[in-house]
Order: sequence, then structure tokens, then C-alpha cells
Amino acid sequence: MNRKTFIKNSIYGSAAVGLALNNFSCSSHKNITILHTNDVHSHVEPFSKDHSEFPNKGGFERRATLISEIRRQNPDTLLFDAGDIFQGTPYFNFYGGEIEFKLMSMLGYDAITIGNHDFDNGMDGLDKQLPNAKFDIISSNYDFKNTILESKVSDYKIYNKLGIKIGVFGLGIELEGLVSKDLYKETKYLDPIDIANDTAKKLKETENCDIVICLSHLGYKYEKFPNKISDLNLAKSTKNIDLIIGGHTHTFMNKPVVVKNNVGNDVLINQVGCFGLYLGRIDFSFDSDNNKIFNSNLLMI
Repeated sequence: MNRKTFIKNSIYGSAAVGLALNNFSCSSHKNITILHTNDVHSHVEPFSKDHSEFPNKGGFERRATLISEIRRQNPDTLLFDAGDIFQGTPYFNFYGGEIEFKLMSMLGYDAITIGNHDFDNGMDGLDKQLPNAKFDIISSNYDFKNTILESKVSDYKIYNKLGIKIGVFGLGIELEGLVSKDLYKETKYLDPIDIANDTAKKLKETENCDIVICLSHLGYKYEKFPNKISDLNLAKSTKNIDLIIGGHTHTFMNKPVVVKNNVGNDVLINQVGCFGLYLGRIDFSFDSDNNKIFNSNLLMI
């Protein structure tokens, strides 16, 4: 299929500034590819051919083709989503998320976190679709104790590729004011920064993860409310996180932003807009001393 591909040759890492992209294919390196989406909002099909902004763009079929080709090039690939999978087209209105979860399972998603719109059919509606999800559902700061989702959502997960341990946790936005109380019921919202620091420390220091990834549905930033919790503020206020994959604000980013955390180390933040128009790609390459190199691509579907 024809697609426009934007490749941003942005390489990060103290030891990697002058490294050429072809070094990612060196046999001495371990190469891990992270693919990600966010805020797809039930856009199963491409936009119409006469759409004013995105004619024929997006859709699960094209995304599947692109993901399949990337996995062919590098089988050591993980695929994540940062929430708001539901709500936005008649597919959700008629099928309540069944189509979305089944298609994401067919595409081989490894894990997702929960966005505010994923509660739009209530706790029961989300729970009903869990059997269709052949991937991990991760949320670290929503306490589901005494709800139908208790024990069905993970605080974090660890994935192993080529002996590299990738720890993943998830953060959701405060639901009060965004979602009707009767939809999320007894779910408790826990402070994202406290949870992030505790969870990332556990993943890095106790579980010995080489990469720690946060799937965030907090939003990239809020111009009118600069102190509101966001991915930018999260990165600056925490440590042990390597990559924040964001959602909620529908922010189209051509390349990741690099932010210093509270001990002066780099954190990558990336978000790929909305509606399944883009696929984010972050490549982590480890040399023989396990030094990390980062490379990013933004792919239009």
C-alpha cells in the first residue's frame, strides 16, 4: 500500500551522538523496536478518499501491513497503545469495543493502558470486552479494588527480548470531571508522580530492567495550566523512566522530546496524535557494554 513515511534521524544517548544509523544493524548490537499508537478512538477504517485533511489515511489494515513489515525486519519488536481505544465511530456505538480489541489482538499488541474514554460504556462494558483482548492491560495509578476489574489489570509487566528486560507501567488521567462517576464507580485515582517513582524504581532497581517505559494517558502538556500533571511534568519530577509513550492530548510529534529528569538523565517523550493516522517507532540499540542508543521514526499510515 502507498503511504507517506516521515523518517526523523534523531539519535539520542551520551555515547551515541555521532553514531550512524546503519550501526543499528551491526551484529554486535542488540536491537529492540518499540511501536506505539494512542487515541485511535475506534477508527477501524481509513478516512474517506474525499476527506479534507486525511484522505485515505489510517485504518487497521494499513497499520497491520506496516507493523508486519517492521516485524519482518526486526522480530524483537513490541507494540503498545496509550489509551482511548474506544469512542469516536459507529463501530464503538454498535459493538462496544469488541471490534477494536479483536483487531488489536490480531495485530499482536503486547500491552495497552486505559484512557478516560475506555470507560464510556462503564466498568461492565470494559470488563465485557476483556476476553477479546489477547494483550496485557496495564494501569498503575487506578486502584480497582472492590470493582469488577480487580485482579484483571496489571500494575506493570516485564518483557524480555534478546536478554534485554523491558519494564512497562501505565498511568491514567484523573477521571473526576472527565467521566461520570457511575461509569468508573469505586475506582480510585492515585497520584501519578508518586506511583511512577515507586513503580519505575522497582522495575529498574529490583527487577533490573534495562528499559523502563511508561504508557501515559496524562496528556503531553497544558499551556493554560502549566503545573497540571502531564508527561512533561512527569518526566521532570521522576527518575528511572527511559521513555514515556503519551496520549490524551492528541499531540502530533514529529520526533520525541528529550527532557531531563530530576537527577539529570534523559527521558524521551513521544505521542503520535490520534485516530490511528501515525505509528510511532523508537529503536533501542544496546552495544556490548549495554549502553543504549535511541533512534526515532514517525510513520504515517
